[in-house]
Amino acid sequence: MAGTLNKVMLIGHLGDEVKMHYFEGGGCVGRFPLATNETYTNKTTNERVTNVEWHNIVLRNKAAEICEKYLTKGDKVYIEGRIKTRKWQDDQGNDRYSTEIQANEFTFLTTKKDSQAAANTQAQPGKPTENKVETAGKTASDDDLPF
Repeated sequence: MAGTLNKVMLIGHLGDEVKMHYFEGGGCVGRFPLATNETYTNKTTNERVTNVEWHNIVLRNKAAEICEKYLTKGDKVYIEGRIKTRKWQDDQGNDRYSTEIQANEFTFLTTKKDSQAAANTQAQPGKPTENKVETAGKTASDDDLPF
């Protein structure tokens, strides 16, 4: 392969609200932590183990503004971007490093607003509905189903 590739694809949950920073020239940067997890069963103890990995997501300009408007803590999102490591100095002058995901694509998978809207729709009083399934020309209610 002649070139190189720096590409990251993540699906996870926001660990906090999107924090925005605005610049004098009109640009902005949005940042938020994203949690991804891995679950497996320990073969010696038969115990389920979950490992959580935290990623620092960075978005710029319009993408950052859209995420700030529609995403809240706990929402599930798909992020695509590249890994970027920044070097900086702390208050004592020590070199520090931060690894971030510079996002260039995203898709909202769930949002709290969508979940709340669905819950409100189901909670509204109205005509009761019965879920029916048609099997081999017959119509059966949920109570008649074997599963």
